Amino acid sequence: MSPAEEEKSLPLPERWPRASKFALSACAAAVAELVTFPLDLTKTRLQVQGEAAAHRSGASTGQAVPYRGMLRTAAGIVQEEGLQKLWQGAIPAIYRHIVYSGVRMVAYEHLRDSVLGRAEDESFPLWKAVVGGMSAGAIGQFFASPTDLVKVQMQMEGKRKLEGKPLRFRGVHHAFMKILSEGGIRGLWAGWVPNVQRAALVNMGDLTTYDSVKHFLLRNTPLVDNSVTHSVASCCSGLVAAVLGTPADVVKTRIMNQPRDKQGRGLLYKSSMDCLIQTVQGEGFLSLYKGFIPTWMRMAPWSLVFWLTYEQIRRICGVSSF
Repeated sequence: MSPAEEEKSLPLPERWPRASKFALSACAAAVAELVTFPLDLTKTRLQVQGEAAAHRSGASTGQAVPYRGMLRTAAGIVQEEGLQKLWQGAIPAIYRHIVYSGVRMVAYEHLRDSVLGRAEDESFPLWKAVVGGMSAGAIGQFFASPTDLVKVQMQMEGKRKLEGKPLRFRGVHHAFMKILSEGGIRGLWAGWVPNVQRAALVNMGDLTTYDSVKHFLLRNTPLVDNSVTHSVASCCSGLVAAVLGTPADVVKTRIMNQPRDKQGRGLLYKSSMDCLIQTVQGEGFLSLYKGFIPTWMRMAPWSLVFWLTYEQIRRICGVSSF
């Protein structure tokens, strides 16, 4: 048998390992996103609630929506907009995770196994895991930033309707085309800096924590590489990711949701640092953790669903454990 024939006889994951891992992680992420998306919508609404810069600029007009906490926000969305609105913006969110999760998972494994390298005992030092997690998250989020922008803006459409403002988009495709026509290619990457910063922090919590905790448990406890180990590691990763990523997520959401001029420049914030300063000065430091509870409540089950699904899909398809 010739080398070409031997290559064709190999299973798909062995012929195209990176493409296969990209597809598997995208599938797992899509499942996790659909299950936990209502919490993401609630978190986004909470993050722009009481936005001091919007009140000062006069951008916040119309009837104020009396949302306060997580449960009242979620209940208000169901009562005033309908149950299906809890999944408003889910399509671009799935698009985003196909790109984001696919790229970050492939990038992290490549960095871990080929660039940074494991130690002689096959362990992966924590500092390398931190570098790998932050780098992979930043790369993945940069490519996925346009879909994240559309997701955030579509999530706010129901709130605009309640405030008496005209809706901006008819659907996902219209949102992409409108943002592109108004701000050009650059407009699709509005807010990419805090987006990438947040992703780096979140993945330092998610990828780094999951990988480190999982392999620590396998090396130092009687636990084996099964669903129990995956569940423990994913619960730890969800909590750490929420603590590290929420402040940057608040800044990202506000920059992406702010009104813009004809050149695509933001009318409320000049940069992510300006947004951070205005938010702390106008609303206090704890405002950076607006939406923390739904963020954590979403990240914990998201991590659990994603990692369990991802590990099982890899096993079924004959790919080695993460």
